[in-house]
Amino acid sequence: MTPVNQPDRIYLDNAATTPLDEQVLETMLPFMRHHFGNPSSIHTHGRQVRSAIEKARKTVADLLNTSPAEIFFTSGGTEADNTAICGSVKCLGVKHIVTTALEHHAVLHTAEMMAKHGDVQLHILPLDPHGFPILEELEKLLSTLNEPVLVSLMHGNNEIGNLNNLGHIGEICAAHKAFFHSDTVQTVGHYPHNLQQINLDFMVGAAHKFHGPKGVGFLHVNHRVKIDPFIQGGAQERNMRGGTENVIGIIGLAKALEIAYQGMEDHRSHIENLKQHFIQKLKSRISGVSFNGGCDRLENSLYTVLNVSLPTSDFNDMLLFKLDIARISASGGSACSSGSQVGSHVLKAIQADPNRGAVRFSFSKYNTLAEIDTVVDVLEGLYATIATGSYIATS
Repeated sequence: MTPVNQPDRIYLDNAATTPLDEQVLETMLPFMRHHFGNPSSIHTHGRQVRSAIEKARKTVADLLNTSPAEIFFTSGGTEADNTAICGSVKCLGVKHIVTTALEHHAVLHTAEMMAKHGDVQLHILPLDPHGFPILEELEKLLSTLNEPVLVSLMHGNNEIGNLNNLGHIGEICAAHKAFFHSDTVQTVGHYPHNLQQINLDFMVGAAHKFHGPKGVGFLHVNHRVKIDPFIQGGAQERNMRGGTENVIGIIGLAKALEIAYQGMEDHRSHIENLKQHFIQKLKSRISGVSFNGGCDRLENSLYTVLNVSLPTSDFNDMLLFKLDIARISASGGSACSSGSQVGSHVLKAIQADPNRGAVRFSFSKYNTLAEIDTVVDVLEGLYATIATGSYIATS
């Protein structure tokens, strides 16, 4: 089943959020209409809902090949990242945080805050020319640190799509007895994660990145580590998160992840075809086009993300607006920074040319080749006007 779409618009901003799957909505509706009990209540209404939450927790744990006791539901990826990082510093004695300048602000700003308050020393790893962390430098750094360390490296970058090797990073961390946290928000539901095969202390997910509802996510905490609650005020989530659970969201998250795993290979094949088609069309139709990061190399890039670097023009600062007029929704970077006048910290970190237009197109199972062709036509029309210095509206 497909979500309710706007047929006259093309949505290519799925890294920001995805449309809700109709099957997910149907699974959530009974908990809006009938099963309204507070899961902390001991009466029948409450117990019915508590049972549904624990069933959802087991579904998530089974798909990730871990124990339900290691899955804690949160309000989303940002809270989960904050819980892992702050909990590591407070409860695990972490004195050093190692990360990169490409991390989502949920990680980077939290680590910077900890360093500003004198709780930790922050280490920013150098990057290779394509924006990947230089793991030899990580090994060198860890070999010199004699106090507890938290390494926080995302699995897939939300802006340029770079895909890190969690297994290799986990091995490095294990060899140096460092704690390992990964923001996996962009990859949960799109890639399989087997937590019995990866040395990972913390990982996170957000339902709205894989066709589930907004406002709900999860934190995986390996049984080897123990941290205190980030939110106080109740014994919910096995004493790990105060506050009445987002029952509807939790039910939706589990169903969305279940659907994602059932169709993962087919969806990946479909979306990779869209991305390859887009790359080839752009190269053949727009002179001077290139790609930020490693997103055009499918073997180590998110198949859902393509960050396009477009030729210098006098309308690049209005590029997203022009695309929107043409009924195309895309992004100039992380959606969490939209509305801000500050440029993308990711593009700055990889030293992308600020004079070129940068658009992040991100795909889902609902996109089509016909949509990709339309977007290329619009972009070609825009950049064909550079030579004449005129703009022809594409509406």
